[in-house]
Amino acid sequence: MRTTALRALAIAVALGPAVVFTQGAKTKPTTATYITKEDVDNVNKTPGTDRNLKVVDIGHENFTVGVIHRRRTVNGVQDPAPGAAAGAAAGAARGTAPAAAPTPCGRQMATAPPGGSTGGITHDSQTEAYYIISGGGMMFTDGYIVNGRHNLSPNLNGPTCGGVAYDVVKKTVKVGDIIIVPAGVVHGWSDIPDHVDYLSFRPSPGILTAGWMHAVLKK
Repeated sequence: MRTTALRALAIAVALGPAVVFTQGAKTKPTTATYITKEDVDNVNKTPGTDRNLKVVDIGHENFTVGVIHRRRTVNGVQDPAPGAAAGAAAGAARGTAPAAAPTPCGRQMATAPPGGSTGGITHDSQTEAYYIISGGGMMFTDGYIVNGRHNLSPNLNGPTCGGVAYDVVKKTVKVGDIIIVPAGVVHGWSDIPDHVDYLSFRPSPGILTAGWMHAVLKK
């Protein structure tokens, strides 16, 4: 697992400069950062769905590594749906601030076409690379979002559009698979039989502060 994860990390780092805004001249880093399997496991035991582990200054930008746990999902909806308390816990785990009111995004239509995939999102500037470490399910990617809602998401993936997606590609993913999602590309999960856990490697255009780490890792 670790060898493949490092390959995914290298891919994401290579993609970073091409898809995010640079932050001007910065001091070149002189040290490496280690994240152990135990670190990942300990953070993955905490409440929430998407939790960042550490944010690292890599010179021209910051780089974030997170671990995501998704429960059983049917037609894009988690079963059971997370409650308000779980959502608040997830936000605290990421160091997030309260979200601003969403605005319209995606293709705007008076009447949305039938069908579509619930739970589609796109990130304006954030590229991600996923490495599946446990479980699996059916992802959907590509296509477009209709009558979406735009959230700033200032502390995770930056401005993000979410809604029902159309003309998507669906693929079943399993342990060991790697998925690279460029900024602006639709992605989401349509069906997860039991659960899926995956690492997310995120070249960060100044969304999170370098040096930030999950509270569990500070102990």
